[in-house]
Amino acid sequence: MAMHAMQLRRLGEPLIPTDLPDPHAGPGEVLLRVSSCGVCRTDLHVVAGELPNPKLPIIPGHEIVGRVIGVGAAVEGLTPGTRVGVPWLGSTCGICAYCRRGAENLCDRPQFTGYTRDGGYATHVVADARYVFVLPENGDDVATAPLLCAGLIGWRALRMAGEGQRIGLYGFGAAAHIIAQVARWQGREVFAFTRPGDVTGQAFARKLNVAWAGSSEEPAPEPLDCAIIFAPVGALVPAALRSVRKGGRVVCAGIHMSDIPAFPYRLLWGERQIVSVANLTRQDAREFLGIVPQAGIRTETQSYPLTKANEALSDLRTGRINGAAVLVP
Repeated sequence: MAMHAMQLRRLGEPLIPTDLPDPHAGPGEVLLRVSSCGVCRTDLHVVAGELPNPKLPIIPGHEIVGRVIGVGAAVEGLTPGTRVGVPWLGSTCGICAYCRRGAENLCDRPQFTGYTRDGGYATHVVADARYVFVLPENGDDVATAPLLCAGLIGWRALRMAGEGQRIGLYGFGAAAHIIAQVARWQGREVFAFTRPGDVTGQAFARKLNVAWAGSSEEPAPEPLDCAIIFAPVGALVPAALRSVRKGGRVVCAGIHMSDIPAFPYRLLWGERQIVSVANLTRQDAREFLGIVPQAGIRTETQSYPLTKANEALSDLRTGRINGAAVLVP
């Protein structure tokens, strides 16, 4: 069983096509044949070296859909042939103060798929069986992949944003186009903010029946109850604060963001809040994956062969993708 992968060997350089030794599942692990792997903005941060201390060399990718083909010792509930998904959170220690209180997303000693353990830009991947989610048999592999991070992080961010009726989404990419559908299903009004001049992105947002779509440099047409920032642009924080009402909340949903510029206190005053989202929990996944069929979520995807991973990353970086890019081995 030959394993082919796109591997990052040096930060800031292109991924290298690589043949690797046959992988095997160790105790507590499962071996998967990868069916699809989403290309996430976090992958850009890993490749660029914007996240500290990655494992090198590393195989990126953490929106993985595949089938179990090998099961290690002490694994229960997963058998060969099972269709599963693997997310960003690859494992946690289970014993730190955060894990003990149910906040495993803040674990002091976590492992992350495609960052500190090899991910899904490959034909095969080995995953911690405790952090693998069984998926229904009737799903499309390419359409499902973005749900494993863009969907999960978006869901956590949406819950943290609160119950406000009018919600702004800054950066209308993979996560926002999924969460816009959830918010509309919940009966909320969605306001989509794109990079200036991105008329294609704004048209894409309008196809999803948002209440308004425009440039992130424009104020919201009416006060927002809350806002989620998916774009890794610190300057959007004061912009979002200007658009939320008193008592409103701004949620920063990215794992990396450029520096937030200084802004006058009056933008924060009025009991407005700024909060961040860190990673995800397995409970987030159980909740969100249960909502997907109820809400009728449909992902917009653009497929690339595995060997075109660098092209997919470039297209994501330059904003040439509406929805999500997905690699198919």
